[in-house]
Amino acid sequence: MNRYQDIRTTITGTGKPYYTTTLYPQVPLSVNDLYVITGEGDRFDILAQQYYGDSTLWWVISIANIELKQNSIFIPVGTQIRIPSNVSAILAEYNALNNI
Repeated sequence: MNRYQDIRTTITGTGKPYYTTTLYPQVPLSVNDLYVITGEGDRFDILAQQYYGDSTLWWVISIANIELKQNSIFIPVGTQIRIPSNVSAILAEYNALNNI
């Protein structure tokens, strides 16, 4: 799997493609969100696979927990994090922002 496969590209006037900026939506709070305490080996991608069945949705959990370091997929052990429940609405907003 190519981690760049879903990133939009644009063609320049010279015909050369380049990657464009990916925009991410805000993740609203919901009474249905789950809150979990992280354990040894928990990462955003592993939690996304566990809760959504899709590890590529790691960014949903990361953005929902903006107070954590955003330059790593690792989460400190014992940290309480929010797992957003309404992923379909978040993905719809993501697609609208990025014209997908």
